[in-house]
Amino acid sequence: MGILLWVVFGAIAGWIASMIVKSDQGLLLDIVVGIVGALIGGWVMNLLGYDGVSGFNVYSMAVAILGSVILLAIVKSIRRTA
Repeated sequence: MGILLWVVFGAIAGWIASMIVKSDQGLLLDIVVGIVGALIGGWVMNLLGYDGVSGFNVYSMAVAILGSVILLAIVKSIRRTA
């Protein structure tokens, strides 16, 4: 059940982040971006002295969306320069 929850969580976070950054991608990339974004967001929040992703709750979703937006912004800037 844990893996399925991560996939759903990643899909939601990745989709919301892609709407914020205005990045058009498919469901599979939304899932990957959401999961990697949760890791990045957790890392950033730990650097700031806060908790990272702590489960399936609103705070963790916000952290995952933050990390996903950071990830998409980095990818977007790299694509512009390349």
